[in-house]
Parts: sequence; C-alpha cells; structure tokens
Amino acid sequence: MLGHLVNRSLVILLLMTTSVAHAANIENARLWRSPEKTRLVLDLTDFIDHKIFTLSNPSRLVIDMNDSSLNSSIFNITLANTPIRNIRHAKRNSNDVRIVLDLYESVSPRSFMLKPNSTYGHRLVVDLFDKIQITDNQSAPQKSAPSEPIDGRDIIVAIDAGHGGEDPGAIGYGKAREKEATLAIAKELVALFQREQGFQAKLTRTGDYYISLRERTKIARNSEADLLVSIHADAFVQPSARGMSVFTLSERGATSEAALWLANKENSSDLIGGEEGVSLDDKDGLLASVLLDLSMTDTQTRSIRAGKMVLIELGRQNKLHKKHVEQAEFVVLKSPDIPSVLVEAGFITNPEDARKLKSHSHRKRIALAIFTGIRGFFHQNPPRGTMLEQHMIKGTLMVSAKPHKHRVKSGDTLSDIAIHYNVSISGLRRANGIKKADHIKIGQWLKIP
Repeated sequence: MLGHLVNRSLVILLLMTTSVAHAANIENARLWRSPEKTRLVLDLTDFIDHKIFTLSNPSRLVIDMNDSSLNSSIFNITLANTPIRNIRHAKRNSNDVRIVLDLYESVSPRSFMLKPNSTYGHRLVVDLFDKIQITDNQSAPQKSAPSEPIDGRDIIVAIDAGHGGEDPGAIGYGKAREKEATLAIAKELVALFQREQGFQAKLTRTGDYYISLRERTKIARNSEADLLVSIHADAFVQPSARGMSVFTLSERGATSEAALWLANKENSSDLIGGEEGVSLDDKDGLLASVLLDLSMTDTQTRSIRAGKMVLIELGRQNKLHKKHVEQAEFVVLKSPDIPSVLVEAGFITNPEDARKLKSHSHRKRIALAIFTGIRGFFHQNPPRGTMLEQHMIKGTLMVSAKPHKHRVKSGDTLSDIAIHYNVSISGLRRANGIKKADHIKIGQWLKIP
C-alpha cells in the first residue's frame, strides 16, 4: 500500500515538473510604429498557444496566453505615437497570462507566432492596424491625374533603407547596426535629390519600423518610380572582408558564391520581420508571359547601366569589394517594370568599414556617390516625358536649385558643407578666400560656387 502511494506521488510530481518545464516565459517586449500599424513583439522561451479579441466602451485588445509566465518589468516601453494608452497584465487560471492593451481608439488586430531564427527565439507578434487602412477587398481611391507641367514631369527615385524595426539587419563591429546606417544614408540621399531640379525622391520607410520586401517594391510602384535603389551594409563571417558593392537582379543564379550567400541573407529579412512573401504568379497566358519577359529584359538592362555608374562613383569614395556589378536573386529587386539596384555600403563586420558607417561625414559621401551615379545615368537615359528629356531635346542646360550662400552652424566642417552642396572643398576655399584648411567660424556666411 505504501509503495503504491509512493509511486502515485512520483507520477503526480513528474506531471507537475513536466508541466512547469513546458511553460513558456515571456522575457521581453518591443514596440514598433510604422505608417499603417503598430507592432508589439513578445520574446518567448517556447512556442505558446494564444488568442486575441477586442472589447469596446472603452476600446481594449485582450491577449490570452496558455501555460505562460511573465516578468512585469518587460512593459517599461514607450507608448508615444501609438494607439496604446496603457498595458495591463495578470495571471489567469494559475497557469495562464492575460495581457490587456487599453486603446485610445479601435484597431484591426492580427497575431501570429514566429519560429526561432539566427537573430531571435520564439516570438508572438501582434499587429494593430489603423482603422483608416484600405483592405484588400476595397478599391484604393484613384488619384486625379495632375496637370502635366509644360517642361515635363520629375524623375522619381524610390530609396529603400534596408531592414528596420524588428529586423535590425547585420549587427557588426562595435555594435554598429545595419538598419541605422541604411536609414541615415537614405535620408542624406533624399536631401540631395530634393535640391536637384527635375528629381523627386521617395523613401520606402522613414523611421525605425519593419516593411516586408514585397511591400518595398509596392511602395516604389505606387510612387511611379523610375528607379529603385535599396541600401544595405554587407556582413561576413570573416572580419577581413571589406569594401562596397553594387548588385542587380539575376534570374539565372548569382554571379558569385558570395552574392548567392548575401541574397539568401537579405531575403531572410521576411522571416525575421514576420511577413509572408506575395506571389506574383497570378497572371498566365502566352501574351502576359511575353510582355513580362520583354519588360524584365529592358528593366534589367537599365538596372545594370545604372548600377555601373553608381559603382564608379562609389569607387571614387572608398574601397570596392568587387569592381564590377554583381547579380543575385534579391527579392527587393524583383520588380518587372522598375530598374532596381542594391548598394552594399561596406562590410559592417569589418572594423574599418563599421567605423566609417557610423560616421556622419562618411554616410554623406556614400549618399553623394549614389546620387552622382544615378543623376549621371538619367542624364544619359532620360525617361520619356520628363523635364530632363525636354531640356535635352531643346539643348538647354537644367540648373540645380542650389543656394548661393550657407551660414556656418555648430558642428559644420568645410568637407561636410562641400558634400552637402555637391561642390569641391578647393572650390569652397577659393570662393571664400580660405587659406587655412577648414578655418571657418559659427555664424559666418560662405559663398557656394
């Protein structure tokens, strides 16, 4: 009898131990805001069963997680600029956790689990879509066609800062993060195009949030872009690898093993960020196939031409990893009607490249090189109906809208000002009678040659 009781106690203890062992702990929480949604990410020690539902008057979102535990300190996160007013949590049924998001307004929620990858473990992702969003079964409002300027339209350049939000990209030497370097370079590039007559620039992301690879090309297409340039920072297992590269799309495999490895790494962003790819094979028929092939062939030809000109300019600024445009199957470049190039602005895993990528002045130089290459490409290949094409037909010179003077502010250097206005340092010195290198004063007005 005693032996039976002992065995029974051991079985109960074993079941309790097994139950505790499989309980998932909620270890961390992160919150990201993008233009159309707010994303809450919970880091877990194991897979978890969960459900979400909304309540009204007042608006709330409830997240129930089975067999879980939670550290209350994980919700010390900033809620500013989100629909979340407060986050509450409590134990339910001894083993479960309930999290309640108090909301300022109602949202359209979606949740899903993500499996572990090279960057994170198990994650529960909860997306809060703004109610203003246009759903798939609604038709987007048609833009009224703007009146065509007499001198033609602007050239549209879509600038894609790689990674963002939940997807940090490569984390390199000195904890340099790819997503921060790419956004900084992208913003510098936009500033250059804003000062160039006949050009407009559109960022695919303007802040630190995640966008899927297909969504990036969709933004470029909705902007009616003439070119998409995607900016990244390279990474490799060996810290000795360094230098900048330019890639275009290859439909028949990568031009090198390194390019293939890199494409796989960059394309895995959707696994990290948690968005599914979008199938483009919903069109069939011989005519559609032929038209698509013709479009892709022309687009790839222009992509390679643009890539070569960007690579030449990058080579004048820094060491190149490869002296020719490489090709790989990057998802972000797979737009059949928009020429697309991908720039790897150095190896973030290399100490020297990582130090430069964290430098404000170096980021400006990279942006200037990309800008000069793209501008040169379009001056040789002006799109139809653009202001640039009209000026070339008429044989007139299109002048950039450049200020004639600059007032020196704290932190300015002569080299930074030269990069900012796309002029040479020696030209700045001559125009302003500067004898000593970088001898400028705060408040001083400089002539821009």
